[in-house]
Parts: sequence; C-alpha cells; structure tokens
Amino acid sequence: MNPDLDTLATRLYVTIDDLLIDHPEWAPERPAVGIAPKLTDAELLTLAVIQALLGFSSEAQFIRHAHAHLRPWFPYLPDRPGYNKRLRHSGEMLHHVIAYLARQCPSYTDDVWLVDSTPVECGRSRETAKRSDLAGWAEYGYCASHSRYFWGLRLHLITTPSGLPVAYALAGAKQDERDTALDMIGLGELDTTGQTLIADKGYRRASFETELNTAGVTLIRPNLKSEKTRTGGRYLRAFRQIIESVNQTFKAQLDLERHGGRTKPGVAARVLQRILALTAAIWHNETTNQPGPARSLTAYDH
Repeated sequence: MNPDLDTLATRLYVTIDDLLIDHPEWAPERPAVGIAPKLTDAELLTLAVIQALLGFSSEAQFIRHAHAHLRPWFPYLPDRPGYNKRLRHSGEMLHHVIAYLARQCPSYTDDVWLVDSTPVECGRSRETAKRSDLAGWAEYGYCASHSRYFWGLRLHLITTPSGLPVAYALAGAKQDERDTALDMIGLGELDTTGQTLIADKGYRRASFETELNTAGVTLIRPNLKSEKTRTGGRYLRAFRQIIESVNQTFKAQLDLERHGGRTKPGVAARVLQRILALTAAIWHNETTNQPGPARSLTAYDH
C-alpha cells in the first residue's frame, strides 16, 4: 500500500476495532458454539475499504492482490468465497460504522444538504431481469442525465457540501425521489432545524416542499418559467456541481455500477462498502487536515 492509504487503513482499523468492542451487538450474529473467525470484523471492513479505494470491482482479483501485497498488514486472508460470504452478512455493521464515522466529521453539522439519486444498474438482458433474485426490488427506469433506460436500483443520497453522506437509500428505479428523500430525513432521525436542502427540478412538488417546511427545511431548486424567482437560486449551479461530482466519484473511482451483486444482501453490502470508503476518506481528510477537497480519493486510489 502507498503511505497515504496505509495511514488511513491503520486509523480506520483501530477506530472500527474499538467501536466494535464497545458495540458488540453491531457485529453479525454467530453461533454460540463454534470457531472464532481468523479475520476479525474490523479487518474485514478495512479490507473492504481498501478494495473500494484501489478500484477492484472483482473480489477474486482483489483477494489475489491482497495475498500478494497485503500480507504484512493482515496475518490471515480468506479466499474469495469466504470474503464474499463475510461481506454479504455485514450490511448492518457497515451501516453502523458509516453513521459513526460521519458523525465524527466536522462537516456533518453543515446547515446545507444536497440531494440527488444515481442509477445502480443490476443487469442488462431480459433473461437477467426475469431470473434474478433482485426481481421485485430492481426494476426498469430512465436516467435523464444519460438519456438511457436501465434495469436496477437508484442510490439516493443526501450529502453535505463536502460530499459527506448523511443519509442514503437504495430503492427501485421508479421509486419517487421526493418520497425517498422524506423517508431518508425521517428514518435517519436527522436534525432538520434551520437546514437548507438543494435539489434539482425533479424534486418539484408542492406537498414535498410543504412537508420540508414543516420540518424546518428550506428547499432550493431551479425555477420553472411560470414561477417567480425563488430564493437562493444563485447558489444552485455551484452546489449542483458538487453533488454531481459525488455521484461521479461513486461511478468512476468506486465503480458503483460494477458492484457485481446478484442478491439483495450482496448488492446492499457492496453499495454500503463504497459509501463506507468515501465516508472513511472524508473522515480521515477532515480530522487530519489533509490538503485539498475532503472528498478527494486521489491519494488513496493507487
């Protein structure tokens, strides 16, 4: 590993290890009688972050790389099936660790949120859509940004201007973005007092804005031609570029659409793996005062 990734991985491992000692209920359930895993849960999540940051979309390729280059850091490394199985059963643990790291970031308390969604393609052939275990959750949808139809899910994100995810959801491709945003805010128990939410024109709906205002959130979105000039419009372009940049980070550097998941737990774990990688990088950059944008992964992706 390069020195920057080594430092991040070491800090992350120590933090997760201490966290799971304090919260053993976050770890996946295991039989009361059995053999303790040789790879600890903290090591597993650290490996998952390293895989995402290094750009390995194939678990088999990453495990070969780990056996060749990561032995000094991980005394025991599983084969691909064992790594895959452990990761698929770690969804809840991933969620708890992401939430903890996000709350340690100075930018978590920012009074501006950005909301958007991006496609998570799960298959292309009609046979895949008919036979997949994801059928019923994944569905056909349209991505206006890329002018294409796809079969799969959408990753809905609420982030701070630093790119830090404060809420997220995986939903069917046709799921209404506005309803999902309200669910993320409500179910995430986010402090909405005095918050500003910046969105694109797809989030236009009177009842949506009314519910946000009731919760103490001010919505800023593009004007329609028939509308009067809305407050905050001059900030839209800069902030919209930020959320698009976050989505591009997931797609280009973290290979979101090449997740390789075939089951619901598999897809969820692999998406959470990438959210954890971005959150961990922002947490490390902000808490150690690294130069450049907090969401930059450049120092860790090689």
